[in-house]
Amino acid sequence: MGKVAAKLKVMPRSPDVDLDALQDRLEASLPEGARIRGFERDEVAFGLVALLPTVVVPDDAGGTEAVEEAFSGVEDVESVSVENVGRI
Repeated sequence: MGKVAAKLKVMPRSPDVDLDALQDRLEASLPEGARIRGFERDEVAFGLVALLPTVVVPDDAGGTEAVEEAFSGVEDVESVSVENVGRI
C-alpha cells in the first residue's frame, strides 16, 4: 500500500491566533492513519500567517478529505485548502 503526501493551507480566523497552539490542536485532530511530516508558515497579508502542514495518509484512505474535515473543525481555523498532493 502506498502513501500520499499533501501540503494543506490552513488559514487562522485572525492575525491574533497563537499559531503554536493552533499547530498543536491540528496535530491532535488528525484522523487515524494520518501524520504530519512538518509545518511551514506563509505570511499572507496584514500580519495574517497561514500554516502549511504536510500530511501523510495511506493511499487507500480516500485522500485528504478526512484530514481536511478534521482540520476544519479545529478552533480558530477559518479555512483549509489543498495546495499540493503527490504519492510517496
